[in-house]
Amino acid sequence: MTTLASGADTLTRDALTVLQPGFTGTTAPDWLLRRLGEGLASVGLFGRNIASPGQLAALTAQLRAERDDVLVAIDEEGGDVTRLEVRSGSSFPGNHALGAVDDVELTRAVAHELGRRLASCGVNLNWAPSADVNSNPSNPVIGVRSFGADTDLAARHTAAYVSGLQSAGVAACTKHFPGHGDTAVDSHHSLPRIDVPADVLTERELTPFRAAIAAGTRAVMSAHILVPALDPDQPATLSRRILTGLLRGELGYDGLIVTDGMEMRAIAGTYGIERGSVLAVAAGADAICVGGGLADDATVLRLRDALVAAVRTGELPEERLADAAERVRALARWTGTAARSPEDAHGDDIGLRAARRALTVTVAPGLERPESFKPLTEPPYVAALTPVANIAVGDETPWGVAAELLHLLPGTVTGSYSAEAGKDDESGASAGRAALEAAGPRRIVAVVRDEHRHPWMASALDTLLAARPDTVVVEMGVPQAAPRGALHIATHGAARVCGRAAAEVITGLAGISGL
Repeated sequence: MTTLASGADTLTRDALTVLQPGFTGTTAPDWLLRRLGEGLASVGLFGRNIASPGQLAALTAQLRAERDDVLVAIDEEGGDVTRLEVRSGSSFPGNHALGAVDDVELTRAVAHELGRRLASCGVNLNWAPSADVNSNPSNPVIGVRSFGADTDLAARHTAAYVSGLQSAGVAACTKHFPGHGDTAVDSHHSLPRIDVPADVLTERELTPFRAAIAAGTRAVMSAHILVPALDPDQPATLSRRILTGLLRGELGYDGLIVTDGMEMRAIAGTYGIERGSVLAVAAGADAICVGGGLADDATVLRLRDALVAAVRTGELPEERLADAAERVRALARWTGTAARSPEDAHGDDIGLRAARRALTVTVAPGLERPESFKPLTEPPYVAALTPVANIAVGDETPWGVAAELLHLLPGTVTGSYSAEAGKDDESGASAGRAALEAAGPRRIVAVVRDEHRHPWMASALDTLLAARPDTVVVEMGVPQAAPRGALHIATHGAARVCGRAAAEVITGLAGISGL
């Protein structure tokens, strides 16, 4: 395809305007600054772009020196999915922990503080919150990113999150429409399919999105999922029935529609990103998110030229592209004038306090009284039973309780045991035996994440607990498996503050309550 002259006409500018590309590095590359001058209106940031709050503020200032109304977007859910604190773990416990507390004012306050931190760094669009109802406990990609499996709970906390985030002047992008909770496939790898009747979707999946719309969410992100009850042929991101007919028409939503990452295999592996982007805009999407894995000028030019060519051949109506571009500019105008409520009196430690409240602590039979559990006073051995991280979380974000226990009990030792060694019961038993040998006489703290989804992990715990019934178990995923261990702590998330809250209980800094 012939590359079009830069900034040649309104059509070319509109095609650039609807793109939300990423890039590599902690400063803006020359190509990105050049495209901003030609019409590009949005930029997506990822962990690779962030070293510190000061560096991030300098980066966003560099972008705004080229275009003062640029939308700077980020995937900052808090909890397991963090970009601001990708190397340390998040200061906020995440949606599932907030749902476990079920205090909508707390959720609003947490979202406001997160938004305040984003705004102070120059970020004005957050690809959050996840409004997905985690109705399938085997879901490999949503899990603790959801407020929970209860529809009404997810709806009220989605609305509170939107309200809190936007009160800090940062646009919320509620995701993943029409609902990614009832999937057993990760759309980063292939196309999930949700086979439930339309009435179930209406009452379950769509309810939190209605709440978000009522709360004034400025953006909604589409899901790369096939929902035959709504459209038997096209995934939601590419479906006019879903984006225009359902979201715009039936639900009355008038804000920005953003696609999930177009380089995800659910789209790229089936349609290709150029074809997929054209179909998405034609279906009703206004902004094309691309850049989690593809982050270069060549990709931007390919997508720009594909959109322009589609208009010129009549495949994409010019007025649809113009409408999409105007919605992007309208959101940019909102972020420039959005009223910011005064800083809350909750304090910047609101995330840790929320993580403490989210803990569910269970003691073993025979230790029913809280005072019967003896806190650890000597450095333990932490056996981290580690599943493969989903792409949304990333491998680079630390999790667990080892670092926090090391801080409280110097000399704490840790070992990691992974499903990579095998997923069957015997491989799990082998991992358990290896942990026992490595621990020696030390007390064991076994850390798991979604034990119910990983048979090898359950087998490893069986082995550990048979030999060492005094083992403390910390579940940092969705706590579906029955509690076990001398002490079982469900944190409802794997953020740094969740680990800190658990470590406080293990070492006696925090009492065991609610028993």
